[in-house]
Amino acid sequence: MSPPVVSSELELTIAHGVDRRNAHSGASTRSGVEEDTMTAAGTRAEQTRAEWMTVLDKYHEDRERPHSADYWSAKDTWSRERIREVQDEKIAVLAPFLYENSAFYRARFDRLGVAPTDVSSVDSMLANWPVVTKQEMMADALAHPPYGTYSTCGPEQWHDRGWMLFSSSGSTGVPRVFRYTHYDRRHWEQANARALHSGGLRTGDAAFPMVGFGPHVFAWGVQYALAKMGLPVIPGGGLDAKARAGIIDRFTPQVLVCTPSYALYLARTMQDMGLDPAASSIKWIVQGGEPFSGIPGTLERIQGLWGAQTVEFYGCTEVSPHCGGYSCPESQTGDETFIHLMEDIQVWETVDPDTLQPVAEGERGVTVCSSLDSESSPQLRFLVGDYTRLSHEPCACGRNHVRGMGCLTGRADDLINLRGIKFFPVQIEEAVRALPDAGDEFQIRLSTRPDGLDVMTVVAEHTDSAAAAALESEIRSRCEVRCTVEIVAPGTLPKAEMKAKRVFDERGKG
Repeated sequence: MSPPVVSSELELTIAHGVDRRNAHSGASTRSGVEEDTMTAAGTRAEQTRAEWMTVLDKYHEDRERPHSADYWSAKDTWSRERIREVQDEKIAVLAPFLYENSAFYRARFDRLGVAPTDVSSVDSMLANWPVVTKQEMMADALAHPPYGTYSTCGPEQWHDRGWMLFSSSGSTGVPRVFRYTHYDRRHWEQANARALHSGGLRTGDAAFPMVGFGPHVFAWGVQYALAKMGLPVIPGGGLDAKARAGIIDRFTPQVLVCTPSYALYLARTMQDMGLDPAASSIKWIVQGGEPFSGIPGTLERIQGLWGAQTVEFYGCTEVSPHCGGYSCPESQTGDETFIHLMEDIQVWETVDPDTLQPVAEGERGVTVCSSLDSESSPQLRFLVGDYTRLSHEPCACGRNHVRGMGCLTGRADDLINLRGIKFFPVQIEEAVRALPDAGDEFQIRLSTRPDGLDVMTVVAEHTDSAAAAALESEIRSRCEVRCTVEIVAPGTLPKAEMKAKRVFDERGKG
């Protein structure tokens, strides 16, 4: 299964448009053999890139209006068989493209003794290609700053058609950056328009994005999709909550774009101003950046405050540039919420968090994604790490794309281990939401006592200090861990515009 023997260091540098030998030693005279090797490497990189983009073009649509009333694209209702055919076709072309255009992937193929031709379908990918972890990418980013070599957007592509640079949050280590091209942008717009249309947004709905347009994918993804759909936008970045509440009251947008924690905060601000968010013009809240719809109490609290429908917009930086998970009209109508995952552009699977081996259909595992819709950041089996259960059963909405049942309920990276007891921040959130009259924000503070014992304090907002005992009991029941609860007045804890920081781990820091 081993790939052909090549002059790997030279070919890898050419695949990324940089000759490292000249970078270190200046221009030098190359032998005819070296010149031939470089030419061959460059030719293979260009050829596989052209083949990959040809496949992407084959399935790309440039829509500005939906395919039908219910679906932005006919791909939304493809059969399971058709979805798998397209996935297999893309993977067969993607593996050689990654081998010739990414030093990270080439080195991994070679190290594993796997040839690109050994990864030619979903089944062969699962059999022959181990899961790629964030730790591998972080090590590559450290070894090859500032961009790493896991991307297929090199200096030539960035100079010729570069569009935007995005970055992971870095909450679990070294931030990983990803450069995308305008070619990627066109694919991004369509995928995200499909997601927003599925969630209910229609012509005439004015959107009010209340997010900072930093190097993170959520805000930009929604913005470009709204533009493609022809929906008007009222920019809301850089304003405080009172100013935003005033804009909602004055200009009556129908769509909010924000994180779940900010939706709660803004609703409380409006109430303090004498405005009723449930009586406002808002009918859709597009939310991303944090889990919410799979957390009992949080979804109901947001919808109750606003009297509006929430729309899930789920994704991650590494397998962008587009939304992966999204709502449909049936997502929140049954006993268990769920999201769809867009399978013609991504392959989704769940694995055991410890062994990284696939779990059975319907079993809870952590998500792994193969991205099949990007020139700059296609990935094979990247460990996203969010917990869910996958179902391939058809949905009543008419879509056959896989569903994440219970939505996404915590990332494996967020797991807290306190004195050998493991639990997730979302379990603490569930306990807080179960407490009557509790405020919207909370914090989890982990520390080490002088005697060496690790302890946890949960800070929650409430008008009654006696609520501490009830919350301690609720947390002990849900997480099987004892903690101290500190009650503060509602509105005391800081509010976040983007992802809320709620876990503060100071263990072992003196």
